[in-house]
Order: sequence, then structure tokens, then C-alpha cells
Amino acid sequence: MHSLVFLCARRLLSHRPTARRALDLLPAELYPVLFRAAFLDERTLALRDLVGTWPFPVLSFQRLLAHCRCGPHALLGEKPSKLCVQAVILAVVAHLCRALEEPCGDASESRCRLRLLDMTGLQDDDTDRGPQWMSLWSGTVALAKACIEVSKHQTECLKRDSKRRKGPSGASAARRAVGVEVRADLFVNGTSFSVLRDALRTAADGPLRLKCRDFHAEELSVAGTVSLLESLEPSGVRRVDLRFNNLGLAGLCAVLPHLARFTDLLSLKLPYSNVNVRRLAAGTDAGLRCLAAQLGRLPRLKELNLGSSRLSGKLGQLLGDLQSPLESLELAFCYLLPGDFAFLSQSLHAPALKKLDLSGHDFSENLLRPLRHLLEETSPSLLHLDLMECRLTDARLEALLPALCRCSRLRCLGLFGNPLSASGLKTLLRQTVVLPDLCLVIYPYPVDCYVLEPLRPSSGWLLEDAVDEERFAAVSAELCRMLVSSGRANAVWTASFCRHGALDYFAL
Repeated sequence: MHSLVFLCARRLLSHRPTARRALDLLPAELYPVLFRAAFLDERTLALRDLVGTWPFPVLSFQRLLAHCRCGPHALLGEKPSKLCVQAVILAVVAHLCRALEEPCGDASESRCRLRLLDMTGLQDDDTDRGPQWMSLWSGTVALAKACIEVSKHQTECLKRDSKRRKGPSGASAARRAVGVEVRADLFVNGTSFSVLRDALRTAADGPLRLKCRDFHAEELSVAGTVSLLESLEPSGVRRVDLRFNNLGLAGLCAVLPHLARFTDLLSLKLPYSNVNVRRLAAGTDAGLRCLAAQLGRLPRLKELNLGSSRLSGKLGQLLGDLQSPLESLELAFCYLLPGDFAFLSQSLHAPALKKLDLSGHDFSENLLRPLRHLLEETSPSLLHLDLMECRLTDARLEALLPALCRCSRLRCLGLFGNPLSASGLKTLLRQTVVLPDLCLVIYPYPVDCYVLEPLRPSSGWLLEDAVDEERFAAVSAELCRMLVSSGRANAVWTASFCRHGALDYFAL
């Protein structure tokens, strides 16, 4: 339920002429609630007025919007309005362009005191996103274009000043020193590479300075990736996510030395990097030693994602130079061997891991015992476990349950894509009710809910189209009844994998 102040703010903003006049009279303390109301109702002109006269040095999306709920979603949440975010960016551009035109001490100086715009936290994992929502990619492009526009305006102002100094009067008033720092999470691919590269180069000394927190890049060359990493201001970068870049071992060895300058780096994601140690290629061992050495030069690293890299038998060599324990390790579809699990179980990482993704491994008898041992070693700290598409049958899962139930802090368990039956899922539920924090289980469509006999696990039993909806609804209802009767009605058990993505490390 909204407060009376919030409802009054919405009413005031519904008539823009009145609201514009009122801004000169209202105390600064009311600006945050006015901003929230304008964002909720998508009053873009009101947002531009508010930002143009913002009375505080900081405007943070997270502080203003993340905890302000309307209905089931937070205002910022997973669906930030594109029009509203663009309105804020345009207002900052307009403020800086006006300030660049004003000489020092001019009486017409803007009331705006903004020095830091914090846009971090714009989520980009919503499968239902439409064109009205601001994606991380489109937000990055909008900010890059804004930096370039303000920089061009500054250049034009300096040219005019230079001409005036050369004119008859021989002097002109000094310009005010203005500047706004923008903190944001950036997402770039081949389409947006050029505009972001230009923005980072011009923004370094420009009035609108772009500072990155989380950097995501897809489908870039080694040279392009290095170019952008070198252009980022190093302080404050906490994550680098390089995926689908087809870098290979040689490319990673060329890129990773440029990460050492990011002294705040906590998370490194390198999935789908085309690393395959099973190829008997010349230089593979040297490349692994180089990669391991570069990882060892990241002293604060807490999260590492090497998903879809074929690392069979080489995990110890790759992680051996790390000086501090990892808290999140994603090794999905990495073709690990028993020796890799043995290394991980005995490593400094095991008792510190909060998140572990081992999806895509065949946990038959060959790997089942090493997995049980690893779960026992990670049990004191583990919060999130993904074992999706691991060919876990009812019997294999039951063999894992004693170790799984020792993970007393477990919150999320991903089992989607395993050939489990309805009976196996009920056994899982009955056994895991002892885990007090387990609030999300993503389970597979039971094999006995398929219309036809399911195909081999690697071929087609994952297909939702083959599920008998009536049978599946009955199983889902039974699981819900079991949760209620066990006093765990608030726990979510679902087969909707796309709607419940993996928890981010920074949200653990």
C-alpha cells in the first residue's frame, strides 16, 4: 500500500505545469518520492524536470527504486522502463550541455547538484522482456551515445571560446568545471562495439564519465576485447563476463593479463570459450600453465565460470595457482574425470563454496561416489547446487540424498533435465524437508508423465511437448500438498526452468 505522501506526489505530477512551478518551492527531501512516482507512472517529462534540478550529489536507481514495490514487482526489478531510463539519461545530457554554456559564477546556474548517477542493477535476464523495457544492451548504447554527445558539445564550446579569445575583445569568461560520473553495468557485442569504444575513449576526460561495475561482452575478437578492457577505468570493476567469444586457450592467454589492473575484480565468467584440453594440439599444456598463472594474479577472485570448457583431468592444474578460495564455481559440461573431483574435494575451495554448478556430467557409478564426497566437503557452506542434465535416475539420486541432506544451508537445487520419476521426486521432497533454508527446487518433468516412452537422455526426453499435461498437473499438485503438510508451503518446487534462473553470486 502506498503512503499518503506518495499518492500526493502522483497527483501533483499528473499536471506537469503545476509540478514544474512547485519544484522551485518544494524541499529537497521530497525529490526521492517524486522520482519514484514519476518512474512508476512513466512521466518522462516530469523525470527530466526532476533530474534537471536534482538537489543531491547522488542519484542511485537502486536506492530510489529497488525497494519501492508496486504490485508484485519492484519499480526497478527485472523490467526497467526504457522511456524512463532514457528520460533520466537525456536530462543529465541536457544539464551538462547547459552547464558547459554557462560562464563561472553565472546567476542563471542550474539548481542541479548531481555529480554521480548510479545506474547499476538494471537486470537483463527476463524472458518476457518486451520493447518497452530497457535491456542491459540498449542501456549501454544509450549511455555511450550520451557520452559522445556531451563530449562533442564540450569540443564545440571550447572552439567558440578559442575564437572569442582571438577576437577584438581578446578575452572570454571561463567555463564552469562540470562533470557527472555514471556508474553502470555494461553489455557489448559486435553490433555495439564501436559506439562503446568511442564513448570510453572520449569519456575518460569528458564531462560525462562512464564507469563500469559489471562488464559483459559477447562475440568479440581478442583485439576488440582487449581494446575495451584497456579503456575501462579499473577501479570499481567487480565482474568481467566474456562469453560466446570463441577465444580458445591462446585467446584467453592474450586477454587475461589485462584483467590484473582490475584490483576489485571478484567474478570472472568465461563460458563457451572454446577450450578443449582433449584435443592433442601443440601448446595445450603451455596454454593451461599460462591460463593458471593469469588466474593466480587475481587475488580477490571469488567466482569463476568455465562452463562448456572440456577440462578433463586438468582442473587441478588450472586452479592450482589460486591463492584464496573460490565461493562460486561453475563447471557445467566440462567433461570432468574422477581425478578432477578428487582435487576439488581436497582443495581449499571445497569448504568455502556457496555456489556449485556441475550440470551436464554423467553421474553414473564412475562419478557418483566422487560427487558424494565433494558434497560432503562443501556441505558447511553450500547454498546453491545445480545438477541439471546429469542422467540422475531415482536410484542415483537416492544414493546422493544422505550427502545432499548434510548441506544444511542449501537454498536452491537445480535438477532439471534428469530422468526422475514422480515417485523419485516425492522421495526427494520427503528427505529434503529437513533442510530449513531450501526454498527453490527446479525439478524435471517426471519420466512417467510423458505421452510416449521417453527417448535416451541425450536425445529427447527434455521436450516439454511430449508431456501429458494432465498427469504432470496431478504430480505438481501432489508435490504442493506434500509441501503444505510438511510445513513448507512457502518453498517453490517448479519445472519452469526459464522463469527461475540461477541465483547471481552477488545475490547469495
